[in-house]
Amino acid sequence: MEIRKNDRFTLEIEDMSEDGAGIGKLDGYIWFVKDALIGDVIEASAMKMKKNYGFARLIKVLKAAPGRVPARCAVARQCGGCQLQELSYEEQLKFKERKVYNHLKRIGGLSNLFLPEEAEAAKDVPGAVLMEPIIGMENPWRYRNKAQYPIGYDKNGELTAGFYAGRTHTLIPVPDCDCLLGCEENQGLLRAILDFMKEYGILAYDETSHSGLVRHVLLRKGFASGELMVCIVINGERLPHAEALVKWLSAMGVQSISCSVNREKTNVIMGTRILNLYGPGYITDSIGNVSYRISPLSFYQVNPVQTERLYGTALEFAGLTGEETVWDLYCGIGTISSFLAQKAKKVYGVEIIPQAIEDARENAKRNGLSNVEFFVGKAEEVLPEQYEKNHIYADVIVVDPPRKGCDSVCLDTIVKMAPKRVVYVSCDSATLARDLKYLGERGYEVRRVRAVDMFPGTGHCEACVEIHRA
Repeated sequence: MEIRKNDRFTLEIEDMSEDGAGIGKLDGYIWFVKDALIGDVIEASAMKMKKNYGFARLIKVLKAAPGRVPARCAVARQCGGCQLQELSYEEQLKFKERKVYNHLKRIGGLSNLFLPEEAEAAKDVPGAVLMEPIIGMENPWRYRNKAQYPIGYDKNGELTAGFYAGRTHTLIPVPDCDCLLGCEENQGLLRAILDFMKEYGILAYDETSHSGLVRHVLLRKGFASGELMVCIVINGERLPHAEALVKWLSAMGVQSISCSVNREKTNVIMGTRILNLYGPGYITDSIGNVSYRISPLSFYQVNPVQTERLYGTALEFAGLTGEETVWDLYCGIGTISSFLAQKAKKVYGVEIIPQAIEDARENAKRNGLSNVEFFVGKAEEVLPEQYEKNHIYADVIVVDPPRKGCDSVCLDTIVKMAPKRVVYVSCDSATLARDLKYLGERGYEVRRVRAVDMFPGTGHCEACVEIHRA
């Protein structure tokens, strides 16, 4: 059956992609369809075709998947943030767990890996690794402690805050300034900032002409402390009438107000220079019994409820007795390091962002952790240098890299250091699988795997893996 552009056809959705698009096959040809869910039978219209796959538009759901539910947000399909909002949470968890499983089997070559429900079959396989059940949330809404809103104008020319549609810079206004994944305070803060801009004639940034002032608004909340942060990203050196905004926001209970200067023609949201307008320049929060200082540029997990569970899993997988030397690579503001330091003899953390390391050192001090030392730099440079020049070894290495995974130099150094155990915390199971295969070919074997749903409503999932020297 030859299909041309704009032709309509019936398609059964068998899987979903990383970004939540439905995947179906017709006569062996693969179609990607945005907003279609696994289990749907749909009418689709061909949009763009490549040699082995194509993209189609969802016209109509002919038979809904068992897990299909109504979206709670009016712009769920337009906004790039919630790809899976129309899939029940139970089905989201199944999809994410299977995604991690499939990547580790297909890319990582873990033929001995089994899903949690396959316990019976795993009994008969020597060296079988049974995935532990995915850790989901009791309430998969209002979980984000951080939100970054582009500021612009709607189709009527009205000042608005919103999010970009997927793979575009088309601004989708947030209904009533209230995203259902963010904390409830965000609505009032956003409205106050937009009212301030209107009151004083402050323009939103236009990326085409590189004119206008306010680019983004960053909002953060410490879930344990209740403290609030506002950071306005500006295309300029100062925010006019800042004292009026400070008066409004501080009256609403905001502890930290600042501006981030970003005058570059770039898609990068934050600038590197922070102008403090009010408060100490940071807020605090705690995960478990560890307290953290968070500045505007700090990397800090956006879901504190699941972060405690993820780091608790990492700590369990590390198997510390109090005698170990541990390296924490890509350590951010020392969130995992602080957990590890309570159970280890010595912890070394590495992070490329200097301000994050400042926060990490401050966090260690505020928690009375004297057995933690931090280095600024790339993990793939600091680790070889400290190992080869200063002979600092490791019993356990914990890695929590960005989506691209670990650098090969870093992995090679891990192999040379020969720790008895590696704990890999991953936000991208495809690069995780690639790195596990690399380590597996060099004498390491996977012992435990567990997925953690850090981002309900989206296609993203974290995973934690315990790896031993064979």
